[in-house]
Amino acid sequence: MKTSVRPRGPEIKTELPGPRSRELIAVSQQYEPQAASEQVPIVWKHAEGVWVTDMDDNTFLDYTSGVLVANAGHSHPRLVRAMQEQAEHAVNTYDFLNEWRPQLAQRLVEITPPNLSRAIVLTTGAETIETAIKIARLYTGKHEIVAFHGAFHGRTFGAMSVNGKRSSPGIRGFGPFLPGVVFAPFPYPYRSILCRGHEDECSERSFEYFKWIVETESEKDIAAVLVETYQGAAGSIIAPKPWLQMMAQWCKENGALLIIDEVQASFGRTGKLFGFQHYDIEPNLLCLGKGISSTVPVSAVLGEEDIMKTLTPGSVSSTHGGNSFSSRVALENINVILDENLSDNAARIGAVLDERFRAMQRKYDIIGDVRGLGLVFGLELVKDRETREPDPAATHAIIDEAYQRGLVMIAPIGFYGNVIRIAPPLVITEEEALLGADILEEAIAAVVG
Repeated sequence: MKTSVRPRGPEIKTELPGPRSRELIAVSQQYEPQAASEQVPIVWKHAEGVWVTDMDDNTFLDYTSGVLVANAGHSHPRLVRAMQEQAEHAVNTYDFLNEWRPQLAQRLVEITPPNLSRAIVLTTGAETIETAIKIARLYTGKHEIVAFHGAFHGRTFGAMSVNGKRSSPGIRGFGPFLPGVVFAPFPYPYRSILCRGHEDECSERSFEYFKWIVETESEKDIAAVLVETYQGAAGSIIAPKPWLQMMAQWCKENGALLIIDEVQASFGRTGKLFGFQHYDIEPNLLCLGKGISSTVPVSAVLGEEDIMKTLTPGSVSSTHGGNSFSSRVALENINVILDENLSDNAARIGAVLDERFRAMQRKYDIIGDVRGLGLVFGLELVKDRETREPDPAATHAIIDEAYQRGLVMIAPIGFYGNVIRIAPPLVITEEEALLGADILEEAIAAVVG
């Protein structure tokens, strides 16, 4: 049952997890392979706005957005109404045209740069990556894709092939992978051996190393450069503006397509409607997902006219892609994000949280680095600020302690599992955001003493 007012704070009524939650966890452990990522043991029952209630009626503040999906908040009434109304009419239509798919494609073209003239509506973020690689190879007649260390683009085979951390559980043991992928360094000022601690140097040196890798390790047959505006899984690493601008210019000069993966960065998350808008660049192909609907599975690839017209009937198709149910909800979600100025709210609340997290960094030596853009943050935890030795054990402990206090965050991210990701729904108020920061600080103090 929906609440009539927003809770003023978490409410923990049972031990965690509670008895009903434990029952369902046991069922999962018996009948599901333990293949999903390991998260705190909350069993979701109801979610609204930024609040989540578990099966035992404990209430938590959500700092995850269901991993960057619920940008408009959980169970937004306009989205719920769109789902209810469409469920009474038609849901899946395969490749047959329906009322909502072309309207969604039109809206996506309207809100993106003028060079992007057509949109393919699909289902998942990984599916957009697979599709973008296909299109790039078909259009250019070339086969190589440049991807970056630390990248995460999905868990399907092609997407795994361009993920930049082969030692991660989602990749290790599943190879060999797609040939023709060339990896280059993504600027990571806090840890990069090329430029540790110096962002300006990081842009220049990383770009020079990229050119060296292309010169020495590629076949000079590069179809596309595939890049995220920020690397979520690697630890919320924000691309420096000069570097991404140099990459875009290189693509123009060398006949390679610039594919920007905005699955985690779009629809207001970074304080602008799209993350690439911070960089004054335009992609040739744009991959969208997650926050596109704030709810149901839907994604899209947008591209330039000359690129998209190389596709022929049957070359890109998806069983559930562009179904009337998901398309209608995504269309309504875009309108909600624009009508409620959620990009602006993300920028405003993000600035407040940035100040608060940096104050926490000054207070607690365990916080080695704070990175953020809009309402996505990474707090990198270390054992020693001088050596920057990662502290994954404390990171896990802090996330669990926060859960016990009513704040939900996802499992640690980053190369070493030592980064706390903070990404609440964009409807969060300043009071709610700072309440989450208070709980997080309490959890840090409880762990480090």
